[in-house]
Amino acid sequence: FGAVLLCTERDGGRFVARDLSVAKPWARPLARWLMRREAIALGSLPGSFQAPRLLSLRRNGLHRTFVAGAPMYEAKPRDIEYFRAARKLLHRLHRAGLTHNDLAKEPNWLVTDDGLPALVDFQLASVFQKRTWRFRQQAREDVRHLLIHKRTYLPDHLTQRERALLNRPSLPSRIWRATGKKLYLFVTRVLLNWSD
Repeated sequence: FGAVLLCTERDGGRFVARDLSVAKPWARPLARWLMRREAIALGSLPGSFQAPRLLSLRRNGLHRTFVAGAPMYEAKPRDIEYFRAARKLLHRLHRAGLTHNDLAKEPNWLVTDDGLPALVDFQLASVFQKRTWRFRQQAREDVRHLLIHKRTYLPDHLTQRERALLNRPSLPSRIWRATGKKLYLFVTRVLLNWSD
């Protein structure tokens, strides 16, 4: 669906560019749709939220601010305070009417240079005006995906309530895993030769 590049300006500042011009021609309409979703979500984030900010949007690209940190799979957070802060971050995101919808992927969670959580990759994010059933289901899945990571790095710190939530994926999640995920894996792994 394109390339994501870390760019450095003459003054040393850095930003991230999403470049769709290198996407396969048949994938460009979907890539543009995902990029517009990301731009809307980034533009809807609450102030001082630990995530990139939208700088510009063009037909074949998007520029956003750079967030310094390491992806979760590299940083391997083992401090309970990281996961408490991540839960608060999700609470702020959901209170603003947004759901991320792609937090099962460890690369979308950062551990910033000061040890705090930050979120990236808002292509699948949704912005809601009302707390509909769909919003509540997606927000619940955002939390459940965070708990999956907590189970990986700090399994002894899961509460009984968190374990119960982990064991009860939402109906849309169960349907996705039984149907759409197989198609997604075929397209990304086989057709596009890409993985997380």
